[in-house]
Amino acid sequence: MGRYVLLFMFIITGFFTSAQGVKDRIEKAFKLFENDEQLSNAISSFYVIEAESGKVVFDMNSRTGLAGASTQKVITAATAFDVLGKDFKYKTTITRKGDLLFVNGAGDPTLGSDRYGGTKEKLIFQRILDECKKAGLRNIKEFNVRSETEDLIPPGGWINDDLGNYYGAGSQTLNWKENQYDLVFIPGKKSGDTTKIDSIKTTYAFWDQIINHCKTGPAGSGDNAYIYFIPAYEKILVKGTIPAGPERFTIAGSDPWPALSMEKSFYDFAGGFVLDGTNKGVSQDITEVRLMDIYSPSLDSISYWFLKKSINLYGEALIKTIGLQRKNSVETDSGVSAVREFWKEKGIDPNELNIYDGSGLSPLNRLTTHAQVEVLRYARTQPWFNSYFAGFPEYNGMKIKSGTISDVKGFCGYHTSKEGKTYIFSFLVNNYNGKSSSLVAKMFRVLDELK
Repeated sequence: MGRYVLLFMFIITGFFTSAQGVKDRIEKAFKLFENDEQLSNAISSFYVIEAESGKVVFDMNSRTGLAGASTQKVITAATAFDVLGKDFKYKTTITRKGDLLFVNGAGDPTLGSDRYGGTKEKLIFQRILDECKKAGLRNIKEFNVRSETEDLIPPGGWINDDLGNYYGAGSQTLNWKENQYDLVFIPGKKSGDTTKIDSIKTTYAFWDQIINHCKTGPAGSGDNAYIYFIPAYEKILVKGTIPAGPERFTIAGSDPWPALSMEKSFYDFAGGFVLDGTNKGVSQDITEVRLMDIYSPSLDSISYWFLKKSINLYGEALIKTIGLQRKNSVETDSGVSAVREFWKEKGIDPNELNIYDGSGLSPLNRLTTHAQVEVLRYARTQPWFNSYFAGFPEYNGMKIKSGTISDVKGFCGYHTSKEGKTYIFSFLVNNYNGKSSSLVAKMFRVLDELK
């Protein structure tokens, strides 16, 4: 009996020593981190708990609201799984009135996307034409995509530096090809040379009215070009640099008129809206009738790409859909309110989720590492967790979601140590100086103490 008691005491002491060791190591590593010159004018928050027990391992400023950038996506995704369900699908309905076709969007962010087998542009258009033929329609007089004017208003706090670029694509009633287009440049031979626009891979006509102030940068300098909308002026301005070296260099922009882009794409695909060159037997029905429905991939697939590739458009679509489900309104503000109320019901103070959008792109967002960890802990207990967890990227040998906006860096997620202990954590830094890559390496050294 004494032998078993000693063994039990040894095991308990081992667990205690291990837990205490992690805490001590993190405290030491974090103190070095905070004293680094990159943090001289910054504020950091780091919160770690044991996943099973909820025991706090480390807490520094966990109730202080900070900009979380794309780490905020873990909150939007978890809310969507619980409110909408992992099998939720968006439904876009095609209706017709005689030989007039109408696309009635429902906020699907995947329509026309190349990420999924069933959402690609040509496949969708061919399905529409096939259904027209089945309905006896021989000619299409008009193809109209319905969109709402209110959709043109971006979420609160989005800045002009972001709005014209691919990651600043907002969600509309009708989204098409993830509301993005490609702008292809011919760089100069050396740094400082002017550039030429080679082609614009979009179908919306006004994009040929581009003011190009983009210059050539040093070889290997990457994409440092930015696209700007010019208020009250149907032109865009491109500034910054693209690297010398390649014959062609492509940057991506956000399409503010995806409905028009879809209309033009369909016109090109369908050959001027004529299916077989005849117009026999077409009745000009007064009543508008359903022709077909187009379903998106299920939420688990949408969430996978939302988290894995940090697609801001998906976050804005999801938060509007959450608002529709909980408050019968597709306004972003309604979705934000619904998210805060949802987590209040789960015990999280709404003041810890002072958010303005669903993606984390707005620099106005303020959230706490405590709230993020509580969301992640809740998610781990839900039947949809495996689908949620599958989307978390892997950085530094850990399953974590990263976040980056100007002078903001964050990581949050899960990690199981070599001893088999699973930790949940959130680590945010605001207003650091110097290079992001240097800061990330120092943040990883702190996170390494969980291994």
